[in-house]
Amino acid sequence: MVMKASLQLKMGQSLTMTPQLQQAIRLLQLSTLDLQQEIQQALESNPMLEAPEDDDAVDAPSESNAEEASETAAESEVAEASWDEAETGPDWSSETEIPSDIPDDLPVDTAWDDVYQSAPAPAARNDDSDYDFETRNSPTDTLQDHLEWQLNLTPLSERDRAIAHALLDAVDDRGYLTSSIEEIHSGLVDQSEDDPLELDEVEAVLHRLQHFDPAGVFARDLQECLLIQLNQLPPDTPWLAQARLVITHYINLLGNRDYAQLLRRSRLKEDQLKSVLELITALNPRPGDILDRAEPDYVIPDVIVRKSNGRWRVELNPDIAPRIRVNASYASLIRRADSSADNTYLRDQLQEAKWFIKSLQSRNETLLKVATRIVEHQQGFLDHGDEAMKPLILSDIAQVVEMHESTISRVTTQKYMHTPRGIFELKYFFSSHVSTEEGGECSSTAIRAMIKKLIGGETAKKPLSDSKIATVLGEQGIKVARRTVAKYREAMQIPPSNERKRLV
Repeated sequence: MVMKASLQLKMGQSLTMTPQLQQAIRLLQLSTLDLQQEIQQALESNPMLEAPEDDDAVDAPSESNAEEASETAAESEVAEASWDEAETGPDWSSETEIPSDIPDDLPVDTAWDDVYQSAPAPAARNDDSDYDFETRNSPTDTLQDHLEWQLNLTPLSERDRAIAHALLDAVDDRGYLTSSIEEIHSGLVDQSEDDPLELDEVEAVLHRLQHFDPAGVFARDLQECLLIQLNQLPPDTPWLAQARLVITHYINLLGNRDYAQLLRRSRLKEDQLKSVLELITALNPRPGDILDRAEPDYVIPDVIVRKSNGRWRVELNPDIAPRIRVNASYASLIRRADSSADNTYLRDQLQEAKWFIKSLQSRNETLLKVATRIVEHQQGFLDHGDEAMKPLILSDIAQVVEMHESTISRVTTQKYMHTPRGIFELKYFFSSHVSTEEGGECSSTAIRAMIKKLIGGETAKKPLSDSKIATVLGEQGIKVARRTVAKYREAMQIPPSNERKRLV
């Protein structure tokens, strides 16, 4: 058999990810913060891009390329939203005049205020230059720092201070000791061979440290933490002795909410036990959380929804990204017939700037289109709340806007919508459905809202069980199993009925 080499010409179609398409997809899935960083990097790396300001005058391009540069800037500039500029404060840069009539002969001990009156202190400034960055952005003290500060102010011997530092190292973020006294003692014994350390010394230092702020720190368990706080209350506090009795002997019954046994063993009446529980519930089981000053994460909405003339309107947040455009002065420097390295560099940078601005426009248009369709579908939620949420999946929006589900997923990830009911991630409006007896569908978000409403209105002495909630929802025409109710309840971090039981 003889093999022959031959040439064949075939025609076919294939999908290729161009750099422009890859850039558009990458910008589409970025969050607001990441997008701002991306735009800032583009402004720093590409000289053809600039962030226009209202009070900056753009230099006029040369006559030969003036028309081309102006057209390029007009086509490439991102749509800008107009808003009123904040009024600037008074000009504080003027210098203070120095008086010229100072006497030549003044006593040595003469003060300035003896000759001239001091100028009044300037009024508070409202401009950005008065912002104290170091004070407002300095790291906050942790629980360890707060306890260390108190320890430095406490007079202790060198021996006791070493014990105190060992105890301080064993405190976790909640304020509890993570090591037993015996373990801490054994670790210190190895360091004091000449003068043996007694366990009672560690215990004595611990009792002293348990008076530190916040009340309840250096406790070994919950019972000791609550007792420390009770011991620091004034002696004339109502029901203090009874609260100590309950915490010391019947804390397990209190944790299991076995109020019948608690009433019988403590020999308290129901109204008395209510007063005791009010005092106990005012205590803090996690004293270290008081100093947990984690900075809150602020969310900048990408889309703003408001009602105007009876209709819901959707618009992009103009503050989510800085406005950018092509620098007309640099664009006018490009010469068409020049193939030098400098001219080629400017031409390439101009093309990249156009692609970048076009990708931003595509991102904004897609985000606005998807958000508009979501609002049209979830008008019931905007008017009536979570219970009116309709079932919605990604394919529903993808079919309406004629895009792929993966594109809708990118658009709705880490993008937020500001509504009169709060700020929600776009993913929040998508949920599965449960069938109803009438043949319709009910959103899982609406079912969660119903469960939360039922639990919020239950009797504290006899909370609703998961089976009872499923029965109540069934009476409303919603078919939900008990385990489904339990799953939704746990997702909302609501404890089971036996832990929700209250005497008061």
